[in-house]
Amino acid sequence: MHKIPVTVITGFLGAGKTTLIRHLLQNNQGRRIAVLVNEFGEVGIDGELLKSCQVCDEAEDSAPSASNIVELTNGCLCCTVQEEFLPTMEILLQRRDSLDAIVIETSGLALPKPLVQAFRWPEIRTQATVDGVITVVDAAALAAGQLVGDLAALEAQRQADDSLDHETPIEELFEDQLNCADLVLLTKLDDLDATAQNQVNQWLADNIPAGVKVVPCDRGQIDPQVLLGFNAAVEDDLDQRPSHHDHEADHDHDDDISSISLGLDATPDPKTLIRRLESLVKDHEIYRVKGFVNVPQKPLRLVLQGVGHRFETFYDRPWQPTEIRQTRLVIIGKSLDESLLSAALRPLAALA
Repeated sequence: MHKIPVTVITGFLGAGKTTLIRHLLQNNQGRRIAVLVNEFGEVGIDGELLKSCQVCDEAEDSAPSASNIVELTNGCLCCTVQEEFLPTMEILLQRRDSLDAIVIETSGLALPKPLVQAFRWPEIRTQATVDGVITVVDAAALAAGQLVGDLAALEAQRQADDSLDHETPIEELFEDQLNCADLVLLTKLDDLDATAQNQVNQWLADNIPAGVKVVPCDRGQIDPQVLLGFNAAVEDDLDQRPSHHDHEADHDHDDDISSISLGLDATPDPKTLIRRLESLVKDHEIYRVKGFVNVPQKPLRLVLQGVGHRFETFYDRPWQPTEIRQTRLVIIGKSLDESLLSAALRPLAALA
């Protein structure tokens, strides 16, 4: 029986996974692709952004029988493979005759290996195979030592003293994503000069498995033939993809990492909102901001994406007559104070 190829897109928060998949859907070269999105947070920002690509079928709900974009919002896939992922995949596989490929976008906190291991289960194994694992890396963040810390210095310390363990869950996660990759996509290179680009490429060359290629990717724009068709059968190759959690029955994420969802009826001009967010990023351990912005007097919905101190915006589509025009933001970070962040942002609605 022909197995449906599944491509797993992994990478840290804000690396550019959703932008990559959106471009893939808009340039699918006739392929019928289903996308499973694993959000972190209550507001399905990534799923809605993919649905607005104007390629996939529109649906009133996100049930896999109704739409090619399926959202799982109740936890990272590596923690919920049995409770959520398995039944969702079983429903998707009932449509196997109408699909050419499945793409899974993991949350920024998901380990890839436990997800791939699920493809060994009898319910999935005979019908689907992991064609390849793509890890998206934010070059600017890596060069600045943000998000994942200064991994080069950390590695030097570990090699100098084997008795020391300086790793944090985020650093372990990043290393696991690299170790599981068939291809590494390097985004946001335009923020770096030639020297910094060479340093990032050299670091990756020293820290990814032999034979894994690093490909620059500008705003997700890459030929689908580069992403699909690895035929790697990753579920049968896991012994060659080491993980920090290979000898553990379960794994734990950093419990202090959480997401906060905020809604505002309207906001002032986007520059004012971004200035307020930049101020919050300086004072709080915020890794990622994403959402939709209701700009007064504008018929189009503004998409806002922020990682570290960098924020990007673009208009993706008109507001629909049936939807509530509201600014909706998801803030992801460590030890976040929801009441404090809410108090800092909600006064913006009065300025609109």
